[in-house]
Amino acid sequence: MKLLLDTHALLWFLAGDERVPPETRARIAAPEAEVYVSAASAWEVATKVRLGKLSGAELLAQEFPVEIERRGFLPLPITLEHAQRAGFLPGPHKDPFDRMLIAQAQAENLHLVSNETMFDRYGVVRVW
Repeated sequence: MKLLLDTHALLWFLAGDERVPPETRARIAAPEAEVYVSAASAWEVATKVRLGKLSGAELLAQEFPVEIERRGFLPLPITLEHAQRAGFLPGPHKDPFDRMLIAQAQAENLHLVSNETMFDRYGVVRVW
């Protein structure tokens, strides 16, 4: 299974937070899973740390590529197609990070790991 972690799913998984259900945690940790982390998540974490809205994630923000690789996750760059898809997504949802994750999940046929039910409106397969 190919998974794309929403930023909050990534943060909570790394922190061992119980808000990530055991079944979801098992899917992420499964040896056969391909788990992707978007460049949009790196952008979001760094932005929120800089603004003082995400305490405790400073190390992740500073060492994002190293930390992602160390966990065995795969980086997902933002392509021109992803950016175009995100820009053309319908609806009033304004969060650029969420829009990019939706576009990437659509373009790359990835299951999006998130508790955000709003993602369901965009035809992505959501795990959680």
